[in-house]
Amino acid sequence: EVQLVESGGGMVQPGGSLRLSCAASGFTFSSDAMSWVRQAAGKGPEWVSAISGGGRRTYYQEAVKGRFSISRDNDNVMVYLEMNSLKPEDTAVYYCAARQRSGGSIDQGYDIWGQGTQVTVSS
Repeated sequence: EVQLVESGGGMVQPGGSLRLSCAASGFTFSSDAMSWVRQAAGKGPEWVSAISGGGRRTYYQEAVKGRFSISRDNDNVMVYLEMNSLKPEDTAVYYCAARQRSGGSIDQGYDIWGQGTQVTVSS
């Protein structure tokens, strides 16, 4: 019954921007960090970004640092990923991800994923 539903993906030219949204339900949303994970065609999942339960701390993998920004709205149970200066290598299915228990590395333990939203960066 835990559900994460992503939206906001699409096709954009290099250098463009998109904002992804994730609507959550079925769990205590504010209790732990949330992440965005992506998976490009033919490749394994890649952790992209995380935000703490209260939204005060954010984390990014090096490839997107300075270009992407994660945020959350706990009152409206939403998580966002604003993506700027997009590159073709950002093309992937993007998943919103949650975990039931805190602890360990901030980029690990996210066992509940949404259905994903496709982001395609191409000229």
